[in-house]
Amino acid sequence: MERYETLQPIIARVIENIEKVIIGKRDVTTLSFVALLAGGHVLLEDVPGVGKTMLVRALAKSVNAHFKRIQFTPDLLPSDVTGVSIYNQKEMQFEYKPGPIMGNIILADEINRTSPKTQSALLEAMEEGNITVDGVTRPLPRPFFVMATQNPIEYEGTYPLPEAQLDRFLLKMKIGYPTFLEEIEVLSRAEKVPPIDELQSVITVEELLSLQQKVKDVYVDESIKRYIVEIVQRSRSNESVYLGVSPRGSVALMKAAQAYAFMHGRTFVIPDDVQFLAPYVLSHRIILKPEAKFDGLVAEDIIAKIVARTPVPIQR
Repeated sequence: MERYETLQPIIARVIENIEKVIIGKRDVTTLSFVALLAGGHVLLEDVPGVGKTMLVRALAKSVNAHFKRIQFTPDLLPSDVTGVSIYNQKEMQFEYKPGPIMGNIILADEINRTSPKTQSALLEAMEEGNITVDGVTRPLPRPFFVMATQNPIEYEGTYPLPEAQLDRFLLKMKIGYPTFLEEIEVLSRAEKVPPIDELQSVITVEELLSLQQKVKDVYVDESIKRYIVEIVQRSRSNESVYLGVSPRGSVALMKAAQAYAFMHGRTFVIPDDVQFLAPYVLSHRIILKPEAKFDGLVAEDIIAKIVARTPVPIQR
């Protein structure tokens, strides 16, 4: 619980507000806000019905952001995501009709149920904050945050996300089932009025943008940068790993650590920040060798072992 006792008051208000809807998932809630403050995106992988969609809606309501939902299906087209230009006969010119990507917080629901071509429609938006429709590049609203959900790839009718798409997500995590008592609390809260319907915003979009700017000022010492790079380099030489973490992963881990430090009222990153975040930031960025998978190894375990074996920089 130490990680949560030091939260800044404004951050604590947002987390507590989301927890009026999402019960017993403090790590998931906190990490989602880490990604939002860092300007990154989140991939939630879990079975249906555990609260993935509700988490995104609660986050959007808490920061009073413009929420859009894209339900990915096998027949969805890229233009259904980005929008399309339609010819206006009266004005004798093409007019852009915005797609659901034009929002602040985007729920990309069941992203792995659509084709890779449509999945790739999110790539430019997530990486550059722009979309290109009919040769015209259009900026997306700020803040822009994608929280995508996907069912486990073992489920029928799913398309595994390509490595280039996975690398665009700052964090990947699972919600998991609630405990016995937590599930009873879920029933009690949903008995009359769904909690999400009564949720109010606790900060404004302008305040959120200001927080995002302050995160960039969090100091990252040279020793911390070396620590991050050492972890990433070791992922590339690990005997169980076919493809290690890219340089984008190093940047992602640093940015996430800055946001996490800021949330806890610090102006500098410490090794504990890196250690806590590494499995969520790096695990989806590596590809295991077939024999490692056959032995039952998973990416999270590999990253955890790498972090445990990497010398921690001494704080002066």
